[in-house]
Order: sequence, then structure tokens, then C-alpha cells
Amino acid sequence: MTVLHGNCQELIGTLSAESVDLVYLDPPFFTQKTHSLAARDNSTEFSFEDKWSSLQEYLAFMQDVLTQCRRALKDTGSIFLHCDKSASHHLRILLDKVFGEENFQSEIIWFYKRWSNSKKGLLNSHQTIYFYSKTEEFKFSTIYTDYSPTTNVDQILQARVRNSNGKVTYLRDNDGNVILGEEKRGVPLSDVWNIPFLNPKAKERTGYPTQKPVLLLERIIEISTEKGDCVLDPFCGSGTTLVSAKLMGRKYVGIDISQDAVELSEKRLLELIKSESQVLALGEESYLDKSGYERAILKAIDAVPVERNNGIDGFIRYYVNGHPVSVKIQKQDESIEISKRKLINASKTKNCKLMILVKTQKEIENSLFSWDDDHVLVIDSYDLQIKDWIEEHSGKITEDSLSDSPAYIDSITKSVATKRAVDV
Repeated sequence: MTVLHGNCQELIGTLSAESVDLVYLDPPFFTQKTHSLAARDNSTEFSFEDKWSSLQEYLAFMQDVLTQCRRALKDTGSIFLHCDKSASHHLRILLDKVFGEENFQSEIIWFYKRWSNSKKGLLNSHQTIYFYSKTEEFKFSTIYTDYSPTTNVDQILQARVRNSNGKVTYLRDNDGNVILGEEKRGVPLSDVWNIPFLNPKAKERTGYPTQKPVLLLERIIEISTEKGDCVLDPFCGSGTTLVSAKLMGRKYVGIDISQDAVELSEKRLLELIKSESQVLALGEESYLDKSGYERAILKAIDAVPVERNNGIDGFIRYYVNGHPVSVKIQKQDESIEISKRKLINASKTKNCKLMILVKTQKEIENSLFSWDDDHVLVIDSYDLQIKDWIEEHSGKITEDSLSDSPAYIDSITKSVATKRAVDV
């Protein structure tokens, strides 16, 4: 188990043939840029060059590296090549050439949520990992995931068969009794992996540019190796592959041309840190605190919902005079005065000059302060306006009777969702 400093083209050749069980490489992507980033304490700036005189020079370099990796791999070994849109199509052809088309196993899509940017076009939110084996005798361990929420119990337990029309039906015996299918452990892991990108405050973040999360490398190591196997990373960078291998009881060899990267990898191997993803542990739904009713209101005024903020529920999609416009929906347990204070206080730190407060409760007492504020627009929610109108004309329907009616609330929610804007 070691971290080597130098050119991987030369150093991979010093490894014994058929001595490695897994190669993971996160090479330069042919971005034609210099990548740099400061460490968390700003004591060091890590950088590496990804500039080439031509695509041909880059591909010649990568072909040499891949050829060396294939020599070092055992016949039961696999290689995972990480890349992005810059040259992924060229690298796929190169992998076919070096490892053989017949040894292509999967094109893994690493999907993650990213913050938005102003670039014209679609937001980049995935990278590609090509999975090739050296031979058909490669090691592989299946990981099972949960069934889709739409899967019913019959689909899980009952055996199924295709009838003469090619339609899948449940299998029954001669007496019409259900025949149980084989034991199922879940749905085999797919080739789309939703693993969060490292956020700026993650404990394992080092400040190295292009650092990948331990969770991603652990998954690759888990499906393709066993304990005691050897993992090679020819472009080890911050050392994430090596850290993951050590955490999982695998041997490792890391190579990098940067002395800073080697020293960083060695430091991380002395103090193993892994950030747990709350999104993966709890699910994305755990971060959603808006009710369907609140989302319908925000959608009606074309506002973007925000979660986990006590004073702001959303923002209008466009700026006014260069400033965002915040929106708050009055909660059931809030007076309108408290709602307004929360909105104003939260909006100060977001540089909002204009604010919208959606009133959802009828006022029982007089307001304690004046609503004469040009910067805050107070509007009634649509269902509150309808309630007032009905009560004014009938005098028989109370607020409680309306609010307690599921059919009424459902109809109001649907009507609110169809209205697209409000005159502000």
C-alpha cells in the first residue's frame, strides 16, 4: 500500500503484470484549463494542468495509460474511467480499442444536484464513468436497492409469465391459486447513481479541485472487489480512492505527478474522514417542508419554493431592479403581524427590497401596527377571498366548516394551482 510521486505513464509500468484487481482513474478531462482551488484553511493552493496541444496528443497519452493499466489488471479485474462531456465520446472508443468492445459492461451516470448558473443551455448535473472488464471472468457483487413506491406486493411476491400474446401475467396453478415467485432481495443497482456532490462544508472536503466523494468510490469498490484486493488509482489527486479502499479493507496504490497531491493523500490516509450524506440517509423528501397547499399558492404566483427557512417560503422568478422578491405564506399558528416580522427579518439578509405576504387567516383582532408599507404587498390567498365572498353573500357558511371540508380544500388547491400569476 503506497502513494507514488511521478508520471503514471512510467510508474504503472513498474507494477507487476496482473497484480491489480481494480483500476479507477479520474484523469484530465481535456477541458483545456488550469484547475486550481485553495485548501479550507487557505494555507495551500492545489492545482493541475489540463491543457493539450491537440486532441490527438491527449488521446495518445490516454491510450498509453490505459494500455499500461490493462497489463497491470488481473484477468478478474475491472477498470472504471471517470470523464465528462469534454471527451467522453473519444474515450469510449479508446476503451473499446484497448479492452475490447465485448468487455464493455456499463456506462454509469453519476447524477447530482448542482447550484444554478447563468450559462446558456442545460445545466451540467452528471458525469460519466465507463465500466470495462479485462475478461468475461470479472468479479462483480450485486447491490440491491428498494422497490419503486409504485410497486405493489403482487409484483414482488408472485411469479409471472408471458402469455401467447406476449403480455406478462401472474402465474397460477391448475386450481387458480397464486404461485409464489423466487425470493427477491430488491431491485439490482442501476447505472444511474444519485450521489450528492461534496458541499463546501463537507468534513472530507480538502480544497483539491475535482475532488470526488468517498461515497462514490466506495460504491465502485464494493461492486467490483473483495476484501484484501488491490486498487490502483493512476491520478489519485486528493486521495479519495485510497481513503475509500483503506476504509473497506482493500490494498491500494496511488500515483500522482503533483507532490502536493501525494502529500495530501498521505495525510488523508493517516486520518480517515468520510462525510455521511443526509440526503441519501433520510431521502430528499425529508428536506421538503412545504405542504401541497403552500406549493399550490407559490406555483400560482410563479414563485420558486425554498425549504427550511422560517421567514421565506419562496422567491418570484424574476428580479425587480436587480433585487430578489421574497414571498411568505402565513402559517396557521401565526398572526399576520408575526408573519410580516419574520418575512422582513429574513429578507434583510437576502437583499430583498420588495416582499409579498400571502394572508391565509381571517383577522380576529385589529392589527397592532400599520400596514402602510410600500415594500410589502399583502394579498389574500384565493381560498380566503372565496370564503369571504361566500360568507358575505350567504351568511351561513363559517370559516371552520369550509376549512374542515376535504372536498372544499381539494377543489381550492386545484383551482389555485391553475392560476399562474398575481398582479403585484
